[in-house]
Amino acid sequence: MSAQTLHKPSIDINRIREDFPILRQKVHGKPLVYFDNAASAQKPKQVVDAISQYYNAEHSNIHRGVHYLSAHATERFEEARQKVQRHIGAVYTHEVIFTKGTTESINLVASTFGRMVVGKGDEVLISTLEHHSNIVPWQMLCEEKGAKLKVIPIHDNGELDMDAFTGMLNEKVKIVAVNHVSNALGTINPIKEIIRQAHLQNIPVLVDGAQAAPHMTIDVKELDCDFYALSSHKMYGPTGVGILYGKEKWLDAMPPYQGGGEMISTVTFEKTTYNELPFKFEAGTPHISGGIALGVTVDYLNNIGMDNIAAVENELLIYATEKMQAIDGLRIIGTAKEKAAVISFVVGDTHPYDTGTILDQLGVAIRTGHHCTEPLMQRLGLPGTARASFAFYNTKEEVDVLINGILKSKEMLG
Repeated sequence: MSAQTLHKPSIDINRIREDFPILRQKVHGKPLVYFDNAASAQKPKQVVDAISQYYNAEHSNIHRGVHYLSAHATERFEEARQKVQRHIGAVYTHEVIFTKGTTESINLVASTFGRMVVGKGDEVLISTLEHHSNIVPWQMLCEEKGAKLKVIPIHDNGELDMDAFTGMLNEKVKIVAVNHVSNALGTINPIKEIIRQAHLQNIPVLVDGAQAAPHMTIDVKELDCDFYALSSHKMYGPTGVGILYGKEKWLDAMPPYQGGGEMISTVTFEKTTYNELPFKFEAGTPHISGGIALGVTVDYLNNIGMDNIAAVENELLIYATEKMQAIDGLRIIGTAKEKAAVISFVVGDTHPYDTGTILDQLGVAIRTGHHCTEPLMQRLGLPGTARASFAFYNTKEEVDVLINGILKSKEMLG
């Protein structure tokens, strides 16, 4: 991320680390250094306590009961929806749909909106940077409808080729689906410009925000995106819960994703009428504790301040980048001008798995492999990378441990 756009952070990292007991443990006799945050971030005790509190004192099914526990749980769950609405800048609370995560959110849009607007010979536009969860659902839709999946190319530094993107927009394109931040390279895409250009031709845009939500302020109204998907577990909340934001006009027009309880208004054997938003898309009993805990997560992040989080992570990114660039034979993969706190790298001809295995023995957790971006790795001519991804609870001292570990792995692997 551009350092010029960020202020000096004003948070006490040592105090914040006290909220994450998992960071105090040892792995293979070494203090844990957790740099796998892009895969899943750790959870503060406030979030864990909220889950325990729900099951110990508040559990009941929601929306259906008249008794105290049901009414209380319903209130807590819907308060969480309101918190998310404010956090992402949605106009209406009912534009916030609870899902299992980003993957389900994208599948929901592909299976409902996609089936509604995409036909034979039409095109769906994605990018080379996409996670499999923003590739496969659109492939499935295109195969079903006889449509074509078109892919925006990238430059060698990991930035989208925006000239190519502009040239790909035409009347056949029925939706553009791109990520806000690349999980593999950390590239921050020019989402607002992508949306502006697509909307000039009345093309709706879905944004995969899984990797953006933990790092920066999201304002869906300012972006003017049609859909925005995110996952709780990436942003320090529980696993198994996520959000789909959708503009009211689209959600009203879309058919339900699943049938069952909650998403109905009335049911007879002859005909079913569907519930109002957002419940039309929330069939069955939801992940109640997860939804409530996501609300607590949003409070936690806002108490720290998203600007503070972005500033801390940017300092770590700059520090780690400089240290890595000084290592002979290490090559950083993805050098976009605008990046989130993710560094993918390779060390000489060493397989990333070997580097990751040695780092693990030193207590350092990174991710190795293709990061669910196989087409991107094929474009880069790599089997995969080692990836260090930072969070606001990480420190420069931990980066030093990573750097020393890479040097040791180089020595051991020749």
